[in-house]
Amino acid sequence: MSTPHIHLSPDAIYPFDARGIAKRFRHAAIFGALDALRAGETMRFANDHDPLPLLAQIEERYGPHIAVEYRQRAPEGVVIDFRVN
Repeated sequence: MSTPHIHLSPDAIYPFDARGIAKRFRHAAIFGALDALRAGETMRFANDHDPLPLLAQIEERYGPHIAVEYRQRAPEGVVIDFRVN
């Protein structure tokens, strides 16, 4: 018997703080988190720098299925919403 997917965030926004993840594991963790999202859900991503190479990889891997919206873009860090279409 399989366990149903439980949505823990009533607003379908799930925080992901990359600053606490070792750099060598970050992209794998980010892709795993994105793969776990369902249509309409959002991962709110925080990082200590603007992840331009990561954004290019996301575009290549997911194309139009992931919408990218900067919530904060400052020298000390960024917050980006990744929403599954």
